[in-house]
Amino acid sequence: MAVCGVIAEYDPFHRGHERHLTLAREKTGADFVIVVMSGSFTQRGMPALLPPHARAEMALRCGADVVLELPYGFSVREADGFARGGVGILHALECVTHLSFGCETDDLPLLQAAAALLEEPDEAFLSDVQRRLDGGLSFAAAQGQAVAKRLKIPADMLNAPNAALAVAYLRALRRLNSPIIAVPVLRTASYHSAEMEAYPSAAAVRGALLRGDWESVTAAIPSPALPVLRQAALNGLCRPERMDAPLRCLLLQSTPEQIAAWPGAGEGLEMRFLRTARSAVTRDDLLQSVKTRRYTLGRLSRCLCHGLLGVTASDLPAEPAAARILGFRESARPLLKAMKSRFPLYDRPAREPAAALDNRADELWCALAGIPTETAYRSKPVIVE
Repeated sequence: MAVCGVIAEYDPFHRGHERHLTLAREKTGADFVIVVMSGSFTQRGMPALLPPHARAEMALRCGADVVLELPYGFSVREADGFARGGVGILHALECVTHLSFGCETDDLPLLQAAAALLEEPDEAFLSDVQRRLDGGLSFAAAQGQAVAKRLKIPADMLNAPNAALAVAYLRALRRLNSPIIAVPVLRTASYHSAEMEAYPSAAAVRGALLRGDWESVTAAIPSPALPVLRQAALNGLCRPERMDAPLRCLLLQSTPEQIAAWPGAGEGLEMRFLRTARSAVTRDDLLQSVKTRRYTLGRLSRCLCHGLLGVTASDLPAEPAAARILGFRESARPLLKAMKSRFPLYDRPAREPAAALDNRADELWCALAGIPTETAYRSKPVIVE
């Protein structure tokens, strides 16, 4: 039996995601596709526009067979931590044969060469990275440029968001000595593009949703998923600006020592946050004022998200201990039963000790979205006929 794993956010699920699921199933000959999907908060350090169960249902109606939640302790992390959680869960299920991911390049040998270099760096490579760090680059940029130089490829080739994640997935597979086979699928749209193309980026679809441009949204969303999206929008989207006021209050009431304890802070970053907190009106104002070549927007955004949830480094696990079942297709029940016997899966977060951090994240999402926090505990796995 072939089972293909996919790690995703689906914020929201659109035609490009549907294309990827279709090609992943075709390329791997998969009998089932299992998606490990971020919960209430995404890798950008932002609340997802839609709640997890709605995004899971959209995926299930468009090609996925099972959707599990990637715990907050991995979903709001840099590429390495994000990959460690997603790949860790898929590996632990002991039934996944392939891992497919969208990428700016489908040159698997090149991606594997980059992963091998990063997992087993030599002195010359480490010295090159340090030299670039000393020049003021962020770690990710310094490492990416050093890899590009060694592999003789364009400097920005592997710095693209999905290429960086692809390399992180391959590194995670190497660490686990996993038999899972990687299968890249070439992306057809830029990750950051705001244009509504044939296969638009999630950023473009989010922009259309926030503008209320339902004509563009309707064109971008697969028809089986559109009713789910419309209902979720009626129930309440978690708009990005909802974080502005809580973050300002948090920073104005925090000490340097408290901010330094947030994952991703330290190195004097806490003082930069505090100096800017009184003049910045919005979260975006704050990020733009604090960011530098070394402190990227992604790192800063995740740092603030952790602070809002009261997360410290000790709260972020090294390996996934369990995963929540967000939904499944009826035909996948036998597979789901087999998965449960190999890795802890749950559907009632209020009774699951491993879900404590995710419960906090879900409650915050509900508060920001303006809906009762008890909604997070009433949600049951979505079952699609």
